[in-house]
Amino acid sequence: MKQYELFIDGKKIKSASTAEVYDKVTGKAFATIYTAGEKEIKMAVDAAQNAFDNIKLPPYQRYEIIMKAAANIMQRQREFAETLAMEAGKPIKDAMGEIARSYQTLILSAEEAKRFTGEMVPIQGAPGCENRMAYTKRMPLGVVCAITPFNFPVNLACHKIGPALAAGNTVVYKPASATPLTASLLCEAFAEAGLPAGFLNLVMGKGSLVGDLLTKEPRIKMFSFTGSVPVGKELQKAAGFRRVALELGSNSANIVHDDVENIEKIAQLCAKYAFVNAGQVCISCQRVYVQKNVFDKFCTAAVQYAKTLKIGNPLDETTDIGPMIAKKEAVRIENWVQDAIAKGAKLLVGGKRDGSFYTPTILTNTKADMSVICKETFAPVFSIIPYDTINEAIDAVNNSNYGLQAGVFTKSLPIAHLCAEKIETGGVIINDGSTFRMDNMPYGGVKDSGIGREGPEYAVRELTEEKLIVFNFG
Repeated sequence: MKQYELFIDGKKIKSASTAEVYDKVTGKAFATIYTAGEKEIKMAVDAAQNAFDNIKLPPYQRYEIIMKAAANIMQRQREFAETLAMEAGKPIKDAMGEIARSYQTLILSAEEAKRFTGEMVPIQGAPGCENRMAYTKRMPLGVVCAITPFNFPVNLACHKIGPALAAGNTVVYKPASATPLTASLLCEAFAEAGLPAGFLNLVMGKGSLVGDLLTKEPRIKMFSFTGSVPVGKELQKAAGFRRVALELGSNSANIVHDDVENIEKIAQLCAKYAFVNAGQVCISCQRVYVQKNVFDKFCTAAVQYAKTLKIGNPLDETTDIGPMIAKKEAVRIENWVQDAIAKGAKLLVGGKRDGSFYTPTILTNTKADMSVICKETFAPVFSIIPYDTINEAIDAVNNSNYGLQAGVFTKSLPIAHLCAEKIETGGVIINDGSTFRMDNMPYGGVKDSGIGREGPEYAVRELTEEKLIVFNFG
């Protein structure tokens, strides 16, 4: 099996402990990683702090390096995608798409390095300040810790690392323990682009150990984390007064009003958004509230689409849905669906498990307190719920601890505006599903969905400190 080392201070490092990475189809180990302990964490933070203190990269040089790293990723797109397919179970066509998105995310990040600026403060508008001038400038924080999830391990890493480097920070990077191999490839891409040693350091291992060691390191000034709500809340508590950016998931809802023209097309789109990446997407379409007089047509079209999807080996170009990240996760959603059915939910299609694979599943007659509704399924499962009035639908969408994104389908401008104003989420997508995301838009939620915003332009604001400078010419 191929071995993957840690990457610290520009060098590949072996440690005293290792872990295996498993093919998500066969369940067999196909690679070994070296895992970090207290010694390696200290080495990584030492390297990052030393680089921040002693190596100054001007903005244009940061731009050039990030652009070269982006080009390196696209030159190795197939290698990245095949590694991603094996370690995450993502279908190869989706994996290729993720690498292409990562390329764009780094380009956006590189551009932010050239736009790094502050603003003038109109201090002369205050009495007695006619001989003063004031402005702000954005200052890098220092050492930033990027902690990434398994579902989009390359693009979400680029969303953290790219803006952090563009802003002049250095990075300690901890990938999900299930998907560490593409992280190693990503570090290679940056090193080959000329990023100086210490600016990007890779530490791998279990989050319960490595994450705990990282939060105990006071030189880390900010944690950017994507993952579960419980872990995010613990991280926030451990960070204290240090900055955190948390993207913690959702049970995203969509509203389909009866004034839409092509209900079948919308049903297919919602189903597509529900099942992509085996439903393991933070903004996956999980709840769809459909007005009653188009409810039956919507259900029929969604079921028809679900039956066309091919489940199989992620490396097969024709596969639509691969395995879930682990068998235990497939067992979990199987239990949630069976529990919902036992409590009165109706199964329209799917509901079958084979090892780590779970068939595309659609439910109706679900209730607000069922796990498939009130929790994050993170699986190829969604529920279709009828409603009478738009206010009833809005209330149902808001009846959640989460608030990441929501989708609304309607031809009515007043209804669209009402939903945009009243729905309690970080983003409301009109005439597209909750799963819509472009990498240059602000992305983040409210309530238990997290704190802060991603998207390179917006992430740079999180990753810098605003400093005020005042001149007295009197």
